[in-house]
Amino acid sequence: MTTHSTTGATAGRGPRLQVRQPKSTALRAVRHLRPYLTQTLFIGLCLIAVAALGALPPLLIRGILDTALPQKDLGLLNLLVAGMIGVPLASGLIGVLQNYLNSLVSQRIMFDIRNELYTHLQGLSLNFYTQRRTGDIMSRITEDVDGVQNTVTGSLISIASNFFTVAITLAVIFTLNWRMAILGVALLPLFIVPARVVGRLRRSLRRQTHQAMAELNSHTQQTLNISGFLLMKVFSRERDEAERFKEKAHGVMDLEIRQHLVGRWFFMFLGLFSIVGPALVYLWGGHLAIRGEMTIGTIVAFVAYLTRLYGPASAMATVYVDIQAALALFERIFEYLDTKSEIQEAPIPITLDPVQGRIRFEDVSFEYVRGRSALRRLSFTVQPGQLVALVGPSGAGKTTITYLIPRLYDPTSGAIYLDGHDLRTLSLSSLRSAMGIVTQETYLFNATIRENLLYGRPGASEEELTRACKAAQLYDLIASLPEGYEALVGERGYRLSGGEKQRLAIARLILKDPRILIMDEATSHLDSLSETLIRVALEPLLKERTSIVVAHRLSTVLRADVILVLEAGHLVEQGTHPELIAAGGLYTRIYEEQFQPQAEQVGAR
Repeated sequence: MTTHSTTGATAGRGPRLQVRQPKSTALRAVRHLRPYLTQTLFIGLCLIAVAALGALPPLLIRGILDTALPQKDLGLLNLLVAGMIGVPLASGLIGVLQNYLNSLVSQRIMFDIRNELYTHLQGLSLNFYTQRRTGDIMSRITEDVDGVQNTVTGSLISIASNFFTVAITLAVIFTLNWRMAILGVALLPLFIVPARVVGRLRRSLRRQTHQAMAELNSHTQQTLNISGFLLMKVFSRERDEAERFKEKAHGVMDLEIRQHLVGRWFFMFLGLFSIVGPALVYLWGGHLAIRGEMTIGTIVAFVAYLTRLYGPASAMATVYVDIQAALALFERIFEYLDTKSEIQEAPIPITLDPVQGRIRFEDVSFEYVRGRSALRRLSFTVQPGQLVALVGPSGAGKTTITYLIPRLYDPTSGAIYLDGHDLRTLSLSSLRSAMGIVTQETYLFNATIRENLLYGRPGASEEELTRACKAAQLYDLIASLPEGYEALVGERGYRLSGGEKQRLAIARLILKDPRILIMDEATSHLDSLSETLIRVALEPLLKERTSIVVAHRLSTVLRADVILVLEAGHLVEQGTHPELIAAGGLYTRIYEEQFQPQAEQVGAR
């Protein structure tokens, strides 16, 4: 059968993460608005309406000063004053609707981004997680997405609102007096040009700040999870870790201060320009009023419009700076979204149903790191229903084999077949649903016993749950607990002993009822009673299944249909226990060093 090249890895090279060439960050960010185009258009209409209503009060004031008061027209005065009250009221009501739609759209966009990121991270390979710190991943899903929300909620709406305000205000002031309007507009470039420089610097600092925050989160996660906390305590490293935390937190603080101080001089000058413009209008307009060429009401209205012009222009310059900083967060999010897993499903995957369980390695080599082979041209076949024990010194490649069968990694070269099909042609869900895995370190969620058990088969009945727990020698323990199945196991299952955790994991697999079992039976750290209970619990699990077991116990190698003996990634021997003992090779030495002492201990009891 022809050997296929690996997906996402080149022959002779280790697995590596692939990153797509990204499009413009800003364009990709705006793309997330597309599903909410209707709501966005309504938001735009609300903003236009608010901006148009906001342009009326200066005209109403001009009417009072230039017409109602000089002509002593009480009716017109009452009408104009009523307008001054009614316009802000109408604007406020429309603003409430706009804020509701804005919150709705922004929260849905955050929901979409966070779910897209989480789903994408689920699809990445194990290789990705061996190269990333958990704290950095958590930082991007939580803090980076929250930072993006501020941009969508505040910055984009601010740009649109201020744009409409500026546009309408420009139209009105050119209608009032085009010469004076040119004077006011001449100052606008002073608001905009420096913003580009400040924006680029803020963007760089924002990225550095969130990277530093990710490192701080990573340090916190590593030292304050159960395992890290225990390690810190037993080695009395609290003071050292506190100093490391303080150093990283100080770095975050420095970057935050620099980020907030960037552009302070720039924003101070923006405020100065906002004063200079009206002063010039009063100067020039005063001369015109003295000569009778302009009314006082027009001057007052014009100054009010300049405030409406410079305020939004200044805000737009500020928002540009903020958006540049926010783009740094989008870049961090898109960096993960652009990471492609080297484990790719076939365009038209094959679904095996039923699964027989015949596994074949054909000339398989694998490298975690380029140039350092973990497996070298490995070939063997496991028949359906066989129990295969993997034996060998540390670093021989036993665990790597257990990673390759469920396609947590793909071979660097060669191919692996299940029931005659290359694993790379199979549906990942159907492949992994046919397999059950028990690792050296049993992982349990910080949830109830029931929730941990049902993770293997959510729809299991109470009767099936009880049957699985009895088969795994776990039922008596559960019955002795006051909360029964509702008892919490604690973080990483630390409320249970090592043997209890492993039996719970076995019960979970019995519920799943996989056709293929892969396990690393690391029980050397358990007491004799726990080891005996686990051995009994494994009996129903191993029965009539294809089983690949990294063997640590004499009972396993004695029961194995085939023993594969590995050394430095090579398959050096294979056969049954009597055959390999008779051969007098590596297995014999391993037996004498590891398994024979177990037999002597059992005999001594």
